Amino acid sequence: MQIEGAIGVCVVDSKSGMVLGKEGGGNLNLDVAAAGNTEVLRAKLKAANSLKLKDSIEDILITLSSQYHLIRPVSNNPTLFIYLALNKAQANLAMARYKLEQIESDLAV
Repeated sequence: MQIEGAIGVCVVDSKSGMVLGKEGGGNLNLDVAAAGNTEVLRAKLKAANSLKLKDSIEDILITLSSQYHLIRPVSNNPTLFIYLALNKAQANLAMARYKLEQIESDLAV
């Protein structure tokens, strides 16, 4: 939540869509967002597999009119991802992606 413009953040189990830990959210229901974004991640993984891409997903960006939503799989635990919602007017997207990468690499589960 110390990332500039952060609305809410959570760690999600990509098998069940359940939130394992969260902070913030305000008017954004992080539990519902996590469940929905689990489907986004699954769809992207399925597409990458169908295309036989020999690459991994660093992050997925969804840009709304007033928000950025970032989905970042945890590289050392592929069943988890971090979901971060940002206020577009307040956030620095490049810095948020950089900080989210740092958080992901430091995450111990």
